[in-house]
Amino acid sequence: MSNILIHSLVFSPDGVSTAYLMTELAVELKRIGHFVTVISTTPHYNILKEKVESQPMRKHWLGLLYSSEIEGIKVWHVKVPYKGRRVWLRVLDYLRFHVLSVFVAVLKVKRQDVVIATSPPLTMGIMSWLLAKIWSVPSVYKVAEIYPDVAIRQGIVKNKAFIWLLKKIERFIYRKNTVIIPIAEQFAKVVEKRGVLRSKLKTIPDFVDVDFYCPKERKNEFSIKYNLTDEFIVLYAGNIGIVQDWEIVLYAAECLKNYPIKFVIIGDGAKRGWLREQITKRSLTNILLLGYQLKEMMPLVNASCDVSIIPMNIAGSKDGVPSKIYSIMSCAKPPIALVDEDSEIRYIIGQSGCGKAVSIGDGEAFVNAILEAYNDRENLHIMGMKGREYVKNHYSKEAIVSKYDELIKELTKLKIAK
Repeated sequence: MSNILIHSLVFSPDGVSTAYLMTELAVELKRIGHFVTVISTTPHYNILKEKVESQPMRKHWLGLLYSSEIEGIKVWHVKVPYKGRRVWLRVLDYLRFHVLSVFVAVLKVKRQDVVIATSPPLTMGIMSWLLAKIWSVPSVYKVAEIYPDVAIRQGIVKNKAFIWLLKKIERFIYRKNTVIIPIAEQFAKVVEKRGVLRSKLKTIPDFVDVDFYCPKERKNEFSIKYNLTDEFIVLYAGNIGIVQDWEIVLYAAECLKNYPIKFVIIGDGAKRGWLREQITKRSLTNILLLGYQLKEMMPLVNASCDVSIIPMNIAGSKDGVPSKIYSIMSCAKPPIALVDEDSEIRYIIGQSGCGKAVSIGDGEAFVNAILEAYNDRENLHIMGMKGREYVKNHYSKEAIVSKYDELIKELTKLKIAK
């Protein structure tokens, strides 16, 4: 088996979806026999006290570096401060992380056979190539979001010279890495149009643990605690950020305030403060806003709802695929998604028949989709089980990790042949 270095901006014990996904990938690769090492950061995105305490970190290099272990995997954590709101400070944090990652690889990590890095940020693709150069081994760059497109569409990056530079970096990354892994065929088509040979692209979607995310009783610890057992519950659980359309969610809540329908929004992010203010300003008593929940609680959270919403704006739909779609479906809950016409989520919902996809910005259709679900709630379980069967067949952890295993074997054979 092979020595694998995983390089990710977030990793356990950070409590965010990318950290969960990369941690599970690392653990599964080790389980099937690979030797895995991780270079990441200290928890800075969503710090959960219980998770940090369960994975204690030792200080190195006067606090610039920490180390921990999870499931026998050595994890090196470059110290970064808690994620702030200012973009340029985050850029400096990323730069420090990148520079120190090279020193960690040279001084702390033994020879590796393959390097795997995941976006965001875009510059992780430079690091996958650079770290692989240390040992002259293949590099794999996972495209979890299309950058710089998502930043441009959101207006985060407006300077033309900087946009030109980011596009140059993007093409450099695609050219230099051995393999590019788009997480959706929609992304593969975009990357291919930018001059990347199809033979260099290997689409591998994100995955879900179908044993962990499974149907639970509606009346449970979470639903009882927050009094969610009687009303029709519309759930959103995840990042409350800039790639979601929160105006349309507020519009739907206003339209449906006279129905026994409650919107439950769980999470944190750049738009949470604004959302809280708007809920108060508009007197929307049918919205319950809660903080992040532990991953271990999420099956019960999902069980507490009737439908789960994925309210994307154009940037979020075109340039990203929220992994929550898989856990929602695995818990047998119908999703209602605001997505682009050619988005991966629309395709998944259409193929599985598990929910409803609504065009971005169509508030009336979004409200109608929720009302249709409310009026047909006796049949929601059937739709939910269709979704669960679909993810079991296409997006289970075991099925997706086997694709990474096959890729690793191909790359190590190629290296030996050379």
